[in-house]
Amino acid sequence: MGKITGFMEYERLEEGYAPVQTRVKNFKEFVIGLKTEEARIQGARCMDCGTPFCVSGCPVNNIIPDFNDLVYRDDWQRAFEVLDSTNNFPEFTGRICPAPCEAACTLNVNDDAVGIKSIEHAIIDRAWAEGWVVPRPPAQQTGKTVAVVGSGPAGLAAAQQLARVGHAVTVFEKNDRIGGLLRYGIPDFKMEKSHIDRRIEQMQAEGVRFRAGVLIGTLPEGSAITNWAKESISAEQLCAEFDAVLLTGGAEVPRDLPVPGRELAGIHFAMEFLPQQNKVNAGDKLKSAGITQIRADGKHVIVIGGGDTGSDCVGTSNRHGAKSVTQFELLPMPPEQENKPLVWPYWPIKLRTSSSQEEGCEREFAIATKAFVAGEGKDAGKVKALKAVRVQWDGASMVEVPGSEQTLPADLVLLAMGFTNPVASTLEAFGVDKDARGNARAHTEAQGGYATNAAKVFAAGDMRRGQSLVVWAIREGRQAARAIDEFLMQTSNLPR
Repeated sequence: MGKITGFMEYERLEEGYAPVQTRVKNFKEFVIGLKTEEARIQGARCMDCGTPFCVSGCPVNNIIPDFNDLVYRDDWQRAFEVLDSTNNFPEFTGRICPAPCEAACTLNVNDDAVGIKSIEHAIIDRAWAEGWVVPRPPAQQTGKTVAVVGSGPAGLAAAQQLARVGHAVTVFEKNDRIGGLLRYGIPDFKMEKSHIDRRIEQMQAEGVRFRAGVLIGTLPEGSAITNWAKESISAEQLCAEFDAVLLTGGAEVPRDLPVPGRELAGIHFAMEFLPQQNKVNAGDKLKSAGITQIRADGKHVIVIGGGDTGSDCVGTSNRHGAKSVTQFELLPMPPEQENKPLVWPYWPIKLRTSSSQEEGCEREFAIATKAFVAGEGKDAGKVKALKAVRVQWDGASMVEVPGSEQTLPADLVLLAMGFTNPVASTLEAFGVDKDARGNARAHTEAQGGYATNAAKVFAAGDMRRGQSLVVWAIREGRQAARAIDEFLMQTSNLPR
């Protein structure tokens, strides 16, 4: 695969970024993709390694050595066909996937991995530019109907697969636009929403029907989950109208931080903060809808949570013009270089710095929040500071470091500590059993996979497996589509 001696001749080449001072002035994508010849050289680095661990490291099992080789040989259309055979939305993963395939790359054992993600990005962007991405409507209809609840990556992948084999698919989304987490959880500077819009157009041409602003079941009173639904449909009605129902609503319940002062104004979940900016970017007027946008302008911002969602809060705060941004991580700082002989080909724990963090952010590791402090006078009832303490880890146990307490200024606190489970009321409305973590209980075995205990109700994506990656959601959606097709037709030609 690639050039026989390519991995010895060429070094890994990273995609570029627009300068910080330029990109923080807007919410546009700023990654500079590889040029044609640069992508070919990266493809040339792919080794004829015999056992391509990159394929098993990729949740959708992309046939990576093949499309690397085709790019090296300048056969871009066939490279797209190979990529498209396993991944419905490479333009999503090519932008926001952390690339577990690269961690598993054989070259990564003692060198820098092949730039698989950058090659994928280059392939799909060229495919759209050349007009190779076209609708693939079914040759005939089956007469079967499927409802997909949730329009994130799992729901979209399942809907596309099911429509292509002739089922009449309707996707329901409680928010006012289709896309789920892709639309309202991921900032535009990481992935502009035009990528979603053109996929929706393709899927509509394939027969998928989309209904936005429709809540299936009910949300609990006082829910922090963003919801702009204009109508609701009961679970009973949905099951009566469709031959199968797939739940892909995601793990939407955010992890809270119940410490003194939590009730103060200025403390918000990340998913209260991020969707508002995406709506503004889309041209919505929040004030006309009675919503006051959460802004970071001129504020001391503290982001609690060191993962991707926290990083998205950092990048958005920088673009608002925050006075300072500090990001907390409860765990100690990981090593700059992983122990490859110990962890390869699995995902390594090592220090990673996101593009948002590079734009300006103080990172604090091994630190815990003790309390939020209110302001005085006109600022009474608002958060103005945060009390924190250093912690040490002894195995799985955490202990506070005596004498390490400190108080930091905080005008805006964003809680980005992950998500615990799907909305319980949705699962309860369908009578779906939950596992110990509150997710929909459904196994993934080939026979009867993704089926819940409720008749003709299936579950996939974060709603079934818990908080995870977009690429895992796509995999689950594809596999669930096969399971539903098999349920409806007693057999299926869809891939697993």
